[in-house]
Amino acid sequence: MHLRKKLPGKAEGNAESPTPRYFNGRTSMVAAAIAMALTASIVAASPARALDEEGPGNCKTQEDPSWSGWSNHEQVGDALAQIERTSSGRVDVEVVGHSSQGRPLWAARVGTGDRVLLVTSAIHGNERTGTEALLAILKDLGSGGDARTTQLLEDITLVAMPMVNPDGGELNRRINVLSWDDTVAAFPQLQGAPRAWYHSLRGDGIDLPGYDLNRDFNPDLDYVPRAADLPGEDTDAGFFLAPESRAIRDVYVDLRREKGAVDAYVDLHHMGPCDRLTGGSQDGDLITFSLDYPPLGVQDGAAYKAEWPALDQEKSRRYALSVYNGLIASYGAQSPLTAVGRYFHPDTREYAGQGRSAFALNGTGTVLFEVRGQQDDLGQKHKGMFVKAVRTGIESLMNGLATGSADTLDGDDFFDLPDYGWDTTAD
Repeated sequence: MHLRKKLPGKAEGNAESPTPRYFNGRTSMVAAAIAMALTASIVAASPARALDEEGPGNCKTQEDPSWSGWSNHEQVGDALAQIERTSSGRVDVEVVGHSSQGRPLWAARVGTGDRVLLVTSAIHGNERTGTEALLAILKDLGSGGDARTTQLLEDITLVAMPMVNPDGGELNRRINVLSWDDTVAAFPQLQGAPRAWYHSLRGDGIDLPGYDLNRDFNPDLDYVPRAADLPGEDTDAGFFLAPESRAIRDVYVDLRREKGAVDAYVDLHHMGPCDRLTGGSQDGDLITFSLDYPPLGVQDGAAYKAEWPALDQEKSRRYALSVYNGLIASYGAQSPLTAVGRYFHPDTREYAGQGRSAFALNGTGTVLFEVRGQQDDLGQKHKGMFVKAVRTGIESLMNGLATGSADTLDGDDFFDLPDYGWDTTAD
């Protein structure tokens, strides 16, 4: 088995008419000797780790994996409707916008507390572990009658958007579905301008155009697209060209207006299928997911501080660390559920157009989850383990916000989380 580091620029996940208003590195290379020393006994699942037929220690990608076990858009809508009905008014589900192809975009809200957590999933349509985790969390919060749940809902307000790119999801692909001609029709001032750099004419082998929605955000939450700003480049803020990204923005803006601040934002994604931890007590184990803070360039986003003084990268790292600590407290340091590391983040990594970057520049602590593998290469493999880990991670941050423990951590400790590399024998 050989490990290699992630390369710069690897995107998360392998990287309208107005929407209704809402609610009143410290990295190091692994020595070759370590790679050679990792034997089949390390990567094979032990009985304690045999969470499914093949075990979490194995990594076998599939050319045509089944993804029928993942909730599609209609099923997500049905599940949300049932959760709302059975919660006796505790969970409120609203349509906060529509996709480019007209599918409803939902936001589910539960809790009345002052600490606000916004979570989005499946902004890349083929990355859906977070969708399943959010549905499970909402179901339990909506029906739980124990004292702990009652107190949690008095302390926090959770707003979950479990499927924000349903058009891409129905095609099992990363980008949404929206042509440049339709974009110009929505924004006539862009007539004659070049296409935005993150607009593609096809995606994942499908000859339909669309946007990488996770590059379509701007820290200026009132931004209106301007021809002079196009096409832009990968380090730049985005242009709010897609209705899906504008819907997420509107939810964020309305929550800030109502609550005064959105304390935390979590964006749920997937990464490559065969990455292994390098360092720590689980050195050589397949990673379950990685965590990250906003990628805003050199010196922790220093170039943005003058214009966006609310940026607090330490806060984002504290919240990511709260996720990790909660997993360790729940499952111990040797469980595959806690095989968690730091996402690839060299000092020069800069994506101001990501939602987590735009919201961080407005003062929110933001955390990226990158779950190993996608439906495209693993299908339903390890689904139960990944959903459980993501769910526990989100719940850990919720508890950290509710108790205030997330605010007392040392953000620098985030850098003690292990790094990871690719298992090239699985390529």
